[in-house]
Amino acid sequence: MPRSPSSPAFWRSPLRGPWFTSVLGAVLLVGITVLFVTGLVSYAAYNPDLSPVNDQTPDKGLLGFYLFSWPTHPSWLYRLTQGVHVTLGVALIPVLLAKLWSVVPKLFALPPARSLAHALERLSLLLLVGGGLFEFTTGVFNIQLDYIFPGSFYPLHFYGAWVFFAAFLAHAVLKTPLALRNLRHLRDEQPSAEGELVSPNPAEPTVSRRGALGVVGGGSLLLLGTTAGRSFDGPLRQTAVLAPHGGPEPGGGPGGFQINKTAAYAGISPTETGEEAWRLVVTGRDGRTVRLGRPQLLRLALHSSALPIACVEGWSTSDQWWRGVRLRDLAALVGHDDAVDVLVESLQRHGAFRRAALRANQVADPRSLLALSVNGEDLTPDHGYPARVIVPAAPGVLNTKWVARMTFGDL
Repeated sequence: MPRSPSSPAFWRSPLRGPWFTSVLGAVLLVGITVLFVTGLVSYAAYNPDLSPVNDQTPDKGLLGFYLFSWPTHPSWLYRLTQGVHVTLGVALIPVLLAKLWSVVPKLFALPPARSLAHALERLSLLLLVGGGLFEFTTGVFNIQLDYIFPGSFYPLHFYGAWVFFAAFLAHAVLKTPLALRNLRHLRDEQPSAEGELVSPNPAEPTVSRRGALGVVGGGSLLLLGTTAGRSFDGPLRQTAVLAPHGGPEPGGGPGGFQINKTAAYAGISPTETGEEAWRLVVTGRDGRTVRLGRPQLLRLALHSSALPIACVEGWSTSDQWWRGVRLRDLAALVGHDDAVDVLVESLQRHGAFRRAALRANQVADPRSLLALSVNGEDLTPDHGYPARVIVPAAPGVLNTKWVARMTFGDL
C-alpha cells in the first residue's frame, strides 16, 4: 500500500469520480453565485460611498464600481437579501466540504506544476480553496457573534469575497464544460481529464454515490432547518437552535422582539437617558441648531410606520409598529426643506456604528422616523429609549439607538 498521498492509489474511496464531483460543483456554482451577489448587495446597503463613517474598507477603488443609492422600497428588502445570504451560506457548508473531499487527491498531485498553464491552474485552486474556507469560516464566526478576527470583519469579508469569487469564476470557466459532460454521462467513470479522481485500487463501497449525495443534502437541510427560523417570528424562531438569536423572543409585551446590543452592553445608563438629562441636538443649514427633549419631540407632528429590523448577522423581525417624528420634519426644523443626508450619533461611546450616515432618499422617505415608541408603548432601554432611528430596508446597525445628535447636510 502506498504511503504517500501523492500516489493515486493512496486514495481508495470508490465514491470519488467525475460525476460525484460535478454534481457538487453544479450546486456550488449556483449557490456561491447567489452568495456573492447578495453579499455585494449587503455591502451596498451600508451606503459605503456616502461617508467614511459607514465604510471601514480602505482603498476599495474599482471594487466599488457597482455601488448605488440603497432604496427604501420595499421595506423588507434587506431582510430578504441578507436572510438568503446567511441562511444559504450555512446550508452550503456540507456541500463545500464534500466537494473539497472529492478533489483532495488533486491537491497532492506531483509534480506541482507540469507547465505554466498547469501552475496557474494550481495557483487558482489554492486561492479557491483558501478563499472559500476563509469566507465560510469568518461568516460562521460572525453569525455566532465570535469576533476573533485579526481585524474588522467588514473589510476582511469584503476583500476575501473578491479573491474567492475571482478564483471561483476562473475555475468555473475552465471546468463547467467538463462538468456538464460528466453529468450527461452519469455512468461514465473511466479515467479522462479528471482521471486522477478515480482510484486505481478502490476499496469496497459501503454507500452508493447517490447515497453519499443524499447524506450531503440531508446535512444541508438540517442546517437550513436549524438556522432559517431566525428570519421569522413566533414558533419558527425556536427552531434556529444553531443561531445565537434563535430561540424564544427576549421577553414579552410590545417590546418583546429581537435586539442585538442591550443598553447595559452599550454602557447606556438611566441617568443620561432620563427626561431631565437627555436632549437631542439637531444641527442643519448654516449651523442652525435646536435642542429637543422628549416632551418637545412629543409635541411635534407624530407619524407611524410598520417596519421590520434586519441584521447583517442574518436575523430579522417582522413589522413592528413604530411612532415618532419624521426625519424629514427634523431636517426642516433646521432649515432643510429639501432632501439631505444626515449623520446620526448615539450616546453609545464605544464600538462600531455608534455613528451612522443616511442618504437623502432615506431621510426623505415618509416612513423614516426618529421613533419614540413601538407597538403602542415607549421604547424600552434595550430598543433605544429615549429615541432611535428606524428606516425602511436599512441594515439594523444604521437604525441607530439612543440617539444624541443629528447633523443634516451633504456628507
